[in-house]
Amino acid sequence: MGLRYLHWSLRLASMSAVVAAAPAWAQGVIKIGEINSYKAQPAFLEPYKKGMELAVEQVNASGGIAGKKLQLVVRDDNGNPGDAVRAAEELYTREKIDVLTGSFLSHVGLALTDYAQQKKRFFLASEPLTDKIVWQQGNRYTFRLRASTYMQVAMLVPEAVKLQKKRWAIVYPNYEYGQSAVATFKKLMKEQQPDIEFVAEQAPPLGKVDAGSVVQALQDAKPDAIFNVLFAADLGKFVREGNTRGLFKQRAVVGLLTAEPEYLDPLKKEAPLGWTVTGYPWYSIATPEHKRFLAAYQQRFKDYPRLGTIVGYNAIQSLAAGLRKTNGSADTEQLIAAFKGLEVDTPFGRIHYRTQDQQSTMGAYIGKTAYDEKLGRGVLVDYHYADGKNFQPGDDEVKKLRPASAQ
Repeated sequence: MGLRYLHWSLRLASMSAVVAAAPAWAQGVIKIGEINSYKAQPAFLEPYKKGMELAVEQVNASGGIAGKKLQLVVRDDNGNPGDAVRAAEELYTREKIDVLTGSFLSHVGLALTDYAQQKKRFFLASEPLTDKIVWQQGNRYTFRLRASTYMQVAMLVPEAVKLQKKRWAIVYPNYEYGQSAVATFKKLMKEQQPDIEFVAEQAPPLGKVDAGSVVQALQDAKPDAIFNVLFAADLGKFVREGNTRGLFKQRAVVGLLTAEPEYLDPLKKEAPLGWTVTGYPWYSIATPEHKRFLAAYQQRFKDYPRLGTIVGYNAIQSLAAGLRKTNGSADTEQLIAAFKGLEVDTPFGRIHYRTQDQQSTMGAYIGKTAYDEKLGRGVLVDYHYADGKNFQPGDDEVKKLRPASAQ
């Protein structure tokens, strides 16, 4: 009797250990681990988090994934690659997450991309823009949602060429995102306009722009046009100082991210006028899919969405679409297979994840900045939606850019 009891006790203990070690999805919950620079970039990432929360609520309200509920577990990376990797490991070992997503800053995104490869874990990079994530440092475990620097610059170049300006000055934050954007702009502009001249270049550290000296240096170069890659607080300082010193008078400006509400709204009456930029005109997009999203978001949060909201929402909807294809399994190999060619319905329309480089075709809105008296802030006007599928290099070029191991 004692031996039989001991045998049964050991068997129960063994079964309990297996259950404890099992992934969360086996217990009726799919845990999504998300890492981001919430403290460093709150303007973008607070709305981003709300977008994720709305998507999780909608997925769960519709029955979840194969009967399993989504659960979001969030960590802050402090804008630091090392902290991001440590957070990822903690999410897996302590929180027992099933799948990893997130990151905002490009150098942090690259660190998590490398982590995914080293640990052989699926990773959806939601926001970081550097092309290296899907090209030079791409790997089979990493997919990326938002339109890359190459894609967004390629959307702006036709508009920049139309300006017929020869002498260009450039200003950008001196880290991976800014460097990548500028390299692409120079390359594509020279291809379209061989006589272009780059007469000045200012590259302040991220978050530490000395706007007075930057504006003065650009003025001294007497450019015909400016390509601006600054965002967040750096953008605000640059615009205010440029307005004060008359830098933008009778001078064309083309820029990334400027008309995203999180960066344009704080400028209010100081908003730049007539710049050709990327942005998010949530107040006037008339498509049925965006109207449905806008109504749901405003009802839930009593606020208007920002571009970050769209990215966070689309990240969760992408993961949900992939998990539906695997019938709720978060197995890495099954998720990789599910995401290749995956189609996802979003507020910007249907997107898909390319098999060539695991980059989504999510696009961006391109237009001109203006000031709206009724809203009391800057807006994007005369805009159009640039579908990301139309702004990528050909397959042969992508193969050259991407490591053979990532094919």
